[in-house]
Amino acid sequence: MTSVPGPVDQSPPTAGAVHTVSAPNAAQNGWSAEPPVGYHYPAPEPDRLTRLVLRIHERSPRWAVPLAAVGCIGLGMAYALVSNPTHADPDAAPTCILKLTTGFDCPGCGGTRALWYVLHADLPAAARHHFLFVFSLPFLAYLFVAWAGNQAFGWRLPELRISPKVISGFMAAWLAFTVVRNLPWAPFTSLYV
Repeated sequence: MTSVPGPVDQSPPTAGAVHTVSAPNAAQNGWSAEPPVGYHYPAPEPDRLTRLVLRIHERSPRWAVPLAAVGCIGLGMAYALVSNPTHADPDAAPTCILKLTTGFDCPGCGGTRALWYVLHADLPAAARHHFLFVFSLPFLAYLFVAWAGNQAFGWRLPELRISPKVISGFMAAWLAFTVVRNLPWAPFTSLYV
């Protein structure tokens, strides 16, 4: 025996009344189209790894995360110093996959060499390899010091407010720089790295 849904109430709802129409398929299957009033789905239980990470985070001192970030930055600088990318062959391992497969410079090509030159205080050579990286370094350094100082020691350095328009402009400049440095004509070929 099949049930036919009844007529839908066409009268306008009164103030404060909730007007719901249940789906015919839902009524036929025996479940409501809407959850009961006041019912909330239970939050999922975190898995073991998430619980472990949260427990470590709760027990760690406030300077641990900035110290770990400083360690990662130090490892990156040490890699740049030890590998000396300025004397490596263009296809020496590890290499940029995009440059190896297409021959084009990627948006980050020259960044490690620029860092090596910055660490040796040769800013013109660093800018020659990746101008936008060298340009953004003082801003990134200040943002990191302000964040790490606040996290570790509670310092309140003046905030560097960067609007979304400035970030969008920087990303557009980076995209234009990436395209221009790959153009095969005379003034642009000097930007090859």
